[in-house]
Amino acid sequence: MSPSLWPYCTPGIPDDLFERLPGIPMSKREIRLLMISHLRLRSNAVLWDIGAGTGTIPIEVGLLCPKGRILAIERDEEVASLIRRNCDRFAVQNVDVIEGSAPECLKDLAYAPHCVCVEGGRPIKEILKAAWSYLRPQGRIVATATNFESLYAISESLAELHVRNIEVVQSAVNRLETKGNRQVFAAVDPMFVLSGEKLE
Repeated sequence: MSPSLWPYCTPGIPDDLFERLPGIPMSKREIRLLMISHLRLRSNAVLWDIGAGTGTIPIEVGLLCPKGRILAIERDEEVASLIRRNCDRFAVQNVDVIEGSAPECLKDLAYAPHCVCVEGGRPIKEILKAAWSYLRPQGRIVATATNFESLYAISESLAELHVRNIEVVQSAVNRLETKGNRQVFAAVDPMFVLSGEKLE
């Protein structure tokens, strides 16, 4: 395996180091940092990332938790292959890419999670309910929303599941970019990050 493109022990891999596919969403660096902080990972954590997309969260967590086990769940075969290629780029060996549709495929996963990250997928309520049923006691769940409809659906689900210590954060990030001979601040698309824990 080739050396990692990110030889550091801090999270926050620059977006342009990841291979991407047109139309496939990617959690931007600053949003990833926010999501990872809400996961409250331990070094040997088992993480399920449902709707893993480009694979940014599994790769960051795989590097942070080398004794952990990360399951990147993605229903699209081409996108699953993209995640594997990105794992190779960063020499991450503790990420298993699972090709399947949630919530149906969750029952077949070998490792019960300490943490679950839901980065998309429909039907979101059914995915959250199923993931919650497998989450270990004292486990954490983190979900993202890009609009009020998904924010409402996730919030309602977390209340119905009696998730404890719920937090909701909306990101507001601007990056300095060069456009022509000028430098301007450009906004990163805002994201709602919702999190909570399972006490028993």
